[in-house]
Amino acid sequence: METPAPAEARPETAAASTEVVIVRLGGCRYALPMPAVAEVGRPPSLTRVPGVPGWMAGVANWRGRVLAVLDLRPLLSAESRPLDRRGRLVVLTRNGVTAGLLTEGVEGTSDIDPEVVEPSLAHLPAVTGALISGQITDPGGPVGVLDLEAVFGLADTLARSRRAV
Repeated sequence: METPAPAEARPETAAASTEVVIVRLGGCRYALPMPAVAEVGRPPSLTRVPGVPGWMAGVANWRGRVLAVLDLRPLLSAESRPLDRRGRLVVLTRNGVTAGLLTEGVEGTSDIDPEVVEPSLAHLPAVTGALISGQITDPGGPVGVLDLEAVFGLADTLARSRRAV
């Protein structure tokens, strides 16, 4: 029976990279972790829900289920223009919760090294800074890394604001 080599004798493995999906929001590029992306499709028809904040675009019938659809552009201090033919809905899932994210387009995927993620810019508005966990630079320029915990946490603020009414 062979015993494993001591840790110091094992060959070093490359730092683990994280695959992300690069999307456009408000003319800027943002990264979403690939494991959270369930699917990407054309934006469906939306039904607005009265009394919800502007970042809640509405709800949609997505594959026979009601899907909450978010538009983060107002929270990212970006103009919310109508989506053109490149617009996409990115369906995100976390801990059994599913939500759609309207984007101006999906550029593709990329591998990032978590060790090269820089802190987000200090001069960002508080709401914007809370949604961005950092930034990276790739050949296409800067990419903000969206914090999915904060994105899904928006639902908690929605629930609190509805109780206060």
